[in-house]
Amino acid sequence: MANIYTIYADHKDNITAHEFVAKMNMFLDKLVEQKKMNCYRVTRMKLGFRSMDMPEFRIDMEFKNMQALDDAMTITIADKDVDRVHVGFNQYVDVDTIQHFLYRDFPDVITEKKNTKIDEKKYNTEELVKATKSMGPDIWK
Repeated sequence: MANIYTIYADHKDNITAHEFVAKMNMFLDKLVEQKKMNCYRVTRMKLGFRSMDMPEFRIDMEFKNMQALDDAMTITIADKDVDRVHVGFNQYVDVDTIQHFLYRDFPDVITEKKNTKIDEKKYNTEELVKATKSMGPDIWK
């Protein structure tokens, strides 16, 4: 299961697509090297084909969990080497087109249906009340 941080963006007019992706790869490779990100993928719209006005590039970054994503954001600021390549990439982005999204694999641990076997034992009211009170004794005061 993974969290996928997706960015859609165009590059500035004075930058080529190859320069844009090269700078982006330098930054994203640093996050993978530092083990802050599992992997990433950069895609470009083919022949401008789209059904809505979307930026030309899509960057998908895969993280193990939300903590890993937070760690990647933190290292981007804290580590001078990572920050340098991040700034190098950011200056190529057309800020009027950038869009951010966070996705997760679905179904995931939270939404999976679990097959749990229910204890066949029958409980009386007194046993149920006692068990319930022991789970959260403070709410019964």
